[in-house]
Amino acid sequence: MRVNKKKEHILDAAEALMCGIPDKDISVEMIAGKAGIAKGSIYYYFDSKDDIVNAVIERSYATAISEYFADSNDASDPLSKIKSLFRSVLRQEFCDKRKNIIVYFHVQENPVLRMKMMMTAVRTISPILAKLLAEGVQQGCIRADFPEEGSEMIIAMLTFLLDRSFFPSDSEGIYRKLKLYANVLETCMQAEKGSFDFLYSSDEAAEFMKD
Repeated sequence: MRVNKKKEHILDAAEALMCGIPDKDISVEMIAGKAGIAKGSIYYYFDSKDDIVNAVIERSYATAISEYFADSNDASDPLSKIKSLFRSVLRQEFCDKRKNIIVYFHVQENPVLRMKMMMTAVRTISPILAKLLAEGVQQGCIRADFPEEGSEMIIAMLTFLLDRSFFPSDSEGIYRKLKLYANVLETCMQAEKGSFDFLYSSDEAAEFMKD
């Protein structure tokens, strides 16, 4: 088994265990047994059980993001695709326990893992957004001076400031943040006024803002 495949095999085994057991109850021995390999072999790829758990959650989260953003490919132009991305964020599909049980059960009450997931979101979503911004600039439907840096700032603002675990806020506070955020997006992309009003006025937004 090649190195990368063996590493993925270990993560697959750990993920299978995590679907039914809290990570605090999982041991390296259990993961090795599930993977059908020697315990010592695991330490060639991972420093600790926590390292394995973190890798499983990050992989699961990144996969979910890629899958739910795939819908944006059906949009007709870059700006429409970007709007589709943000509608998906409002729906929070990647945090839905029916779609991503790993993230739901192992991240919700763990602030350290939540922070890691936010960083994963920035690393995963920003390149997608940067590519769309660049396409929009090329087609003339978007104006963005620095697509790569702008996409990082846009996603970081969304993932960090709207996380109620770190920044508690009621529905009215979230509404104001989303309205300001819509203005930021319009400014960054020099888009037509009202392009992102759905962030605070749509059904998805109303659901997102519930206390």
